[in-house]
Order: sequence, then C-alpha cells, then structure tokens
Amino acid sequence: MDGGGASAETEVVETERVEYNDAIVRNFMWASVLFGVVGMLLGVIVALQLAWWPANFAFFATFGRLRPLHTNAVIFAFVGNMMFAGVYYSTQRLCKARLASDMLSKIHFWGWQLIIVSAVVTLPLGITAGKEYAELEWPIDIAIALIWVVFAVNFFWTLAIRREKHLYVALWFYISTIITVAMLHIVNSLAIPTGLLKSYSVFGGAQDALVQWWYGHNAVAFFLTTPILGIMYYFVPKASGRPVYSYRLSIVHFWALVFMYIWAGPHHLLYTSLPDWAQTLGMIFSVMLWAPSWGGMINGLLTLRGGWDKLRTDPVLKFFAAGVTFYGMATFEGPLLSIKSVSGLAHYTDWIIGHVHSGALGWNGFMAAGMFYWLIPRMYGTKLHSQKAADAHFYMGTFGILIYALSMWASGVTQGLMWRALTSNGALQYPNFVETTVAIQSMYWARLLGGTLYLAGMIVMAWNLVMTARAGKFAAVTTEVTFTKEAPSNVRWTQVVFGMPVILTAVVMALIGTVAFVDGMAGVFTVGLAFGIAIVGAILMQVSRGAGGASWHRLLEGRPLAFTAFTTIGVLIGGIVELVPIIVKKPSDPRVTTAPAPLRALELAGRDVYISEGCYVCHSQMIRPFRWETQRYGERSTILDSMYDHPFQWGSKRTGPDLAREGGKYPNLWHYRHMIDPRATSPGSIMPPYAHLRTSTVDFARTSATMSAMRTVGVPYTDAQITNAPNEARAMAQAIVRDLREQGVEAQENSQLIALVAYLQRIGVANPPPVAQNDNNSNSNAAVASR
Repeated sequence: MDGGGASAETEVVETERVEYNDAIVRNFMWASVLFGVVGMLLGVIVALQLAWWPANFAFFATFGRLRPLHTNAVIFAFVGNMMFAGVYYSTQRLCKARLASDMLSKIHFWGWQLIIVSAVVTLPLGITAGKEYAELEWPIDIAIALIWVVFAVNFFWTLAIRREKHLYVALWFYISTIITVAMLHIVNSLAIPTGLLKSYSVFGGAQDALVQWWYGHNAVAFFLTTPILGIMYYFVPKASGRPVYSYRLSIVHFWALVFMYIWAGPHHLLYTSLPDWAQTLGMIFSVMLWAPSWGGMINGLLTLRGGWDKLRTDPVLKFFAAGVTFYGMATFEGPLLSIKSVSGLAHYTDWIIGHVHSGALGWNGFMAAGMFYWLIPRMYGTKLHSQKAADAHFYMGTFGILIYALSMWASGVTQGLMWRALTSNGALQYPNFVETTVAIQSMYWARLLGGTLYLAGMIVMAWNLVMTARAGKFAAVTTEVTFTKEAPSNVRWTQVVFGMPVILTAVVMALIGTVAFVDGMAGVFTVGLAFGIAIVGAILMQVSRGAGGASWHRLLEGRPLAFTAFTTIGVLIGGIVELVPIIVKKPSDPRVTTAPAPLRALELAGRDVYISEGCYVCHSQMIRPFRWETQRYGERSTILDSMYDHPFQWGSKRTGPDLAREGGKYPNLWHYRHMIDPRATSPGSIMPPYAHLRTSTVDFARTSATMSAMRTVGVPYTDAQITNAPNEARAMAQAIVRDLREQGVEAQENSQLIALVAYLQRIGVANPPPVAQNDNNSNSNAAVASR
C-alpha cells in the first residue's frame, strides 16, 4: 500500500474513553432492512403488472402510481437508510468521536421516516410533481431539504470535534454526497405552489429536461454511488483485515469522479431537441467516467488481495466482492449506453431498465447486505445466526440479478430492433406498436422470476438478521481511543488554498476554456498545451513535498473546510457550465417560425390528470430524428414543442407509443374507449384500465389558479385568459361531451376523463382554433375538440 506522507508537526499522544452512538446506527439499519423488503416487494408487483395487466387491481395501485413508489422506496428508504447507518457508524470511528448531537441524530432518523411515510401516502393517491426520482410534492421537498440540513450539521459538527486530524478517504465521499445532493435537490425542486399538494416546476421544456437529468443522473452518482463508495472504503478493509490497496488511486478516483460525474446528465437526452453542444458534453464526460469508476472498482477488489480464499467461507466478503464487481459492470455499461449510436438503439427500451437494476440490486443491494451481515453480529455481541442462510441469500440474489438483467437486455434489444425494422420498400415492418409488446411478454415473465428470487433473498436476510439480534443483546460501544494532539501547524491556509494542484488546475481549465473562443490549429495547440502542463504538473507534484514533508493533499485532508470548499467548486463548475446557457437563453429552432400557443384551461387540467396517473412513466413525448420514428409517430420534435410544459414530458421509457404528435390522430370516442378498456381499441395492450376517471372530477374554478401559476413561470397567458379559464374549460368539456353523445356515449362534462381526452387531442397541435363558448357553435366546438 502506498502512503501519503507524514507530518513533521510536534505531536502528543493522548488516550480518551468514547461511547459511540450506535443506537442511531441500529435504527437506520433496521429501517433499511424493512424498507428493502417493502421496496423489492413493490418491484415484484409492478413487474407482475407488466407481465399480466389484471394485476393493476385498483385505481391507486396501477403501474403508473406504484412504479414511482417502488423507485422511491428502493432509493430513498432502502439505500438511504443504509447509507445513513454506514455513514454514522464509520464517521464516529474515523473521527474517534461520538456524533456531535444525539438530538439531531433522532430528528434526522424520525424526520426521514416521516418523509418515507408521506411518499407511501401521496404517490398512490396520484399526488406527484411528475419528475422521475423527484416525484414528491413541494411540502415534502421542503422537509427533505430541512432533514438533509440536520444530517449535514450533525456530520460536519462531528468533523469539527474529531480527535483524528486526518480525514480518511471514506469521509471525502461523504462530504461530496452531502454537498452535492443538497444542491441537486434544491435546484430541481424549485416550483410554484398552487395549493397544499400541487405545484409546477419553474423550469419548462428543454430547460426542465436538462435540470431534471442533471439531477436524475447525479442522484445516482451522489446518492447511490459516492456514499456507498465511502462505505466500501471503510467496510471492505475492516471485513478483510487488509488496508486499502492504494492511497494515491483513491485520490485520483475521488477527484476525477466528483468533477466528471456532474457533467454526464445530458446523455439521458441524446437525439432529443436539447441543443447538440449539451448532448455532446454529456456523452464525452460519460465516456471519460470509465476511468475513475474502474479505478475505484480496482481499488476495492485489490484490497482483498491475498484474502480471496476467505470468499469461500465468509458471506460478508462474498457480498462485498460481488457488489464491487457489479459496480464495475454498471460503470462500464453506463458509458457504453451514453455513446450516441448505442443510445439510439437502447434509449426508451428495457435495456435501460436492466442497466439500472443490475447496478441498484448488485451494487447497492449487495453492499448493503455485506454491511448488515458484518455489523449486526458485532452490535449485538453474537455470531451470525446462519451462515448457510446468508450463502443462500447470496446465490438467490446473484441469480435473480442475472435473470433480471439478461431478460431486460434481450427485451431491450428486441424493442430497439423491431421499432427500427423497415421492409424492402422502406415501410415499417412492425407498424403497430403492440406487436413489439407481444413479442417481449416472455421476457417480462422472466424479469418477474428474477425479481422474485431477489425478493426471496431479501426476506431470508431479514429473517437471519432478526434471529441474530434475538440471540444477542444490543450494547453501546465504549472504547479507549488513542489520538495525537498536534501543536499549532506552521502551514498557513494560503499554502493549501493556493498550492500547486490548485494553480495547475486553474491554468489547465483556463486554457481549455479558451478553446471556445479560438478556431482550427490554435484550438488544437491550446488543448495540447493544457494536457502537457497537466502531465508535467502531475510529475512535479509526485516528486515534491509541502511543508514538513507532507504532500499537498495530505495537508488538505487535515482541513475539512478547505476540502469541502474545493469539492463544492469541483461540482459547481459542471453544473454552471451546462445549466446556465440553457436556462438564460430563450429556446429557438430555425425550422419553426411561430411559437406554439400554450395549453388551454381544460387541456391544462388534462395534463394534470396525465401526470397524476403516471402516464409519463410509460409514454414519451419526444420524436427523435430517425426515419423509423418519424414514419411511426410524425414529424420530429422541436425545442419549441414543449417550451410551455412545466414539468417537461419527454419521458424516459416507451412501454407504450410516443405521444408527441397524438393530437387529432383519433376521434374523441377512441380515446374515451381506450382509457376505459385499452384492449377494446388496442388488442394485446398491457395498459391498465382507467375507468375511475369517468367519475373523478375536475374543479373548473381552479383552472384560473393553474393558469396564473403557469404565467408566473413564463407561460404567456393574459389576464383575460386567466379570468375566463373556468368558462373556457367548461365550454370545451361540453363540446367533447356532445361529440360523444352523438355517438351514443354519455359522459360527465367535469370528469377527469374528459379533461384527459382534451389534453391528448392537443398534444402536438401547435395553434388550434379558439373555443366557441355558446350553444350556437356546438358543431365547431366538437370539431375543435376532436382535432
């Protein structure tokens, strides 16, 4: 193992008794075990709903409502609680200090559980912001921010009272997590409330898409990855009894990962109407992430060097080794999928679902299991109840992941190839979208099998851990900690803040930044000069030492404030460069001369229903510039099509067809029948029925408040439109009802189903005729509403 140098400062060795707060660790750990089983059970249910549509057994338990609950349960309840347990346990040992505040720890625990319960209540009721991984409405968003601040204060306060001056690598990753998640959550959750449980994103269209996937991708990076890497750097050496393989590699791994990850979000938006420069940046940085990600995987696996024989007998090391391996596989596949040509095939398909789950179940799930199997016997002063049960859990989990991932890879490739298949004369070979759905049904049953196996493994783990706890007794750990009390340092803060690495980084970034202002060979020369300076500087840093013989980074590791500041700057750079130009510049497209008119009152209400039912989970509204997409769905989407959508509706998965040009394709009656019984209009469809929308009502009086909120975020509604919104909504609803009545169907004019039909008929229609608001123009109203 290579080292980081030693300080020549005067040191005095002292000893002190410390009682660690492991009660909070225990609480978070058991909460994670519980929600792990619940989250996986929800996953099995939604997998069943895709394989067998009748499993959508109630209006509050349809796929569109349960899928966001499943993702929130796994990410924030299962992994979140596991992360807090691991962070609190390791931080106390690494700082040789008890957590700063027992009260803040309790507020953190109970506050986080109440947030989870609020998600369990609101999401099945259709109360959602409609943004992936950020569905919770504004009061809950505020609660998340407040509880996260409590967590941050408790963590940094503990660093401030630490007895161990040096910050171990795990703490670096915890710092980056706390800072970055706060930034991501606050920016992406900016919204204008219209009621206690309803709000609209301040960003719209392409702006909202970029902000959402800047958040969405980096939620994976800084909630599901960096804190778990910190846990890996602490628990893998503990479990194996061996030091981390390479200190220097951990430095490169950390800083490269933190800086690069934040740029990668736009790879979720390749071939969309997002500006090309943003897409290219996202792709480039995603591909570059291969290096630091695999550096971390190698560092983790090589920490086990010399102890591979233990994997046969130690279930903890089995889970850790497999978890780190799944991390490597997922971080290979992610950059691969971000390459444009690969994304063109894979995006919107089940391949992405397989990628996400192999990472979440293999990396997060197995690292959690390894940590639990290591921690609980020690916390309860006993041995693991059944090693055979832990081994059974490992094999059930492993085979479950493999079956799941393989089935989704097969399904995704099949979808991508069938969607783009053309006949010899250039026509679509499979023009009916449902043909693809029927072709992959067997893969959905295979996914259900894989998910069920993984769930069974989680249940075995929960039973094993409970039995282990019952055999022992929980006791707080009191230990003698030895630490060095250092004399005041003779290293000034300026030597750290303005050290060689900082100056080198600033020079290199300035040179690369000039590429935006120069052309041709000058740009090539500038980039070459930047890389040359970087290489020479890296060599000089390796052969030089700071004050007292310590390396610059070793000095930085003793200064949490400076370390946090540099981490924050590293994260902010990518966010500012990508987001600000898109947010401040008004969207434009040379192909479009007239901006579309904003949605009308009833159409806005219908979009609310569309979001509430989770239709965005299965349908996209973004036609990419591919021949097979324009033939199937219509003219490619432009950046102006969605400029007034708050939130954007581009989607990320096509379980059903794209709806970007849906308006006017079918008459009102078709949509009405399709929502009540999808198989009546589309045989073979796996869409759940939405008959309950016939009796669920829309409050026309609230349409004025909705329009007013839309105007606040930039949609150009006039005072007259806002005042007249209830009358306009009622007139449009009456027109649709009359049209249905003429075809023998009676409908309630203020039903959510009528509003949803109005919205579906408007999608992709840029400038519809005005709505007549008197009985003499009923025929015109019906014609307008059916377009």
